[in-house]
Amino acid sequence: MKGKETMFPKARIPYGTWGSSYFPAWQTSALAEVNIGQFAGEAMNKILGMRKVPKSELEYLIIGSTIPWHWKFWNAPLVASCLGERIPGYHIEQACATGLQAILLAASEIEGGSYNVVSVLTFDRTSDSPVGVFPERRTYRRTEVLADVWDNFGFDPATGNSMIKTAGISARKYKIDREEVDDITFHRYQQYYDTKNSGWFENILVPFDVLNNQGRFLGRIDDDNGVRQISRSTLREMRELDTCITPGSQTHASDGMATLLVTGVEEAKALSLQSEIGIQFVGKLEVRTLPSLMPEAPALAVKKLLNRTGLTMNDMAVVKNHNPFAVNDAIFAKVLDYDWHKMNTTGSSLVWGHPQGPTLTRIVIEALEEAVSLGGGYALVFGCAAGDVGIAAILKVTDEGSAK
Repeated sequence: MKGKETMFPKARIPYGTWGSSYFPAWQTSALAEVNIGQFAGEAMNKILGMRKVPKSELEYLIIGSTIPWHWKFWNAPLVASCLGERIPGYHIEQACATGLQAILLAASEIEGGSYNVVSVLTFDRTSDSPVGVFPERRTYRRTEVLADVWDNFGFDPATGNSMIKTAGISARKYKIDREEVDDITFHRYQQYYDTKNSGWFENILVPFDVLNNQGRFLGRIDDDNGVRQISRSTLREMRELDTCITPGSQTHASDGMATLLVTGVEEAKALSLQSEIGIQFVGKLEVRTLPSLMPEAPALAVKKLLNRTGLTMNDMAVVKNHNPFAVNDAIFAKVLDYDWHKMNTTGSSLVWGHPQGPTLTRIVIEALEEAVSLGGGYALVFGCAAGDVGIAAILKVTDEGSAK
């Protein structure tokens, strides 16, 4: 694949047929009280209505989530019922890469000719995440108990290390400086607040009123609750949990949903809010690095993807990533010889939180919206996933109207 070739030539993302909830931090909003699958289906219904997409156009549904939720066995058919449509679909998960992987799988469904319009819906609720009891005859206790969110982040069964430990090990490998990590963190918060104060998020983030089963009002989701104002001095004062890693330079667990459509070429023109805008899939790649070096995996994936496509970082109009640790960005800057100030210009998951399933979906939506505002170009999106995996994808936004 070189230059203008695309990964899925028959697939497009119709501009503007997307939306995301805000991502309130765990236990800070009414989302902690609801079935997140039901909420996501109903939220998607509202977003499609706002974007003037007829639900009758939907042919298939790809669900992306990572945390067990009530009635998850019924999955896509249940969520589709909450959406108000009886369409088939299936569920996928790949830890923190779920949001991007779901979009890519939707494109493959289009490319294969199975469907013309595939809806992607990703969601997760870290609040009150379930606890599972697993029969384990090889252990002396005969059963093992797992708190789904906290135990998985705190312990990699293949290495015995926590997620934070992988960040510390990677920081030592690349000789990352604590001052740089704090500077990156402070800059990311500035980017987020500048974007928020400009009103730009209103293009993609949708407020929702949350009701209980009796229809009573529980609360309104209209902000990324949990995002706090920080300063360089407060960052400097935080103690290190591992090399360069502090409570301020890592993300936080949150709740939320995000959705978009993937369609054929003609369907994209018909459904897009601006038919002259085209969004194509250029390429995608994953790598797995050595044990407990998760923060370097996304950089390695990007480097390999650029080599495959024949593109360079200078070709990228927009660069955005899922960065659970600020150290991820420091490592990326070293590996790609890239100025970290130029990426994540509208903020990132380091700041607004990490509900896992929809995290990279929101990042893709932000990246595409930003590329459109710039008049088009390549958008690079990447992130990490459990098991020291990195994922990267390049999309291309063209604006034929601007070219005329």
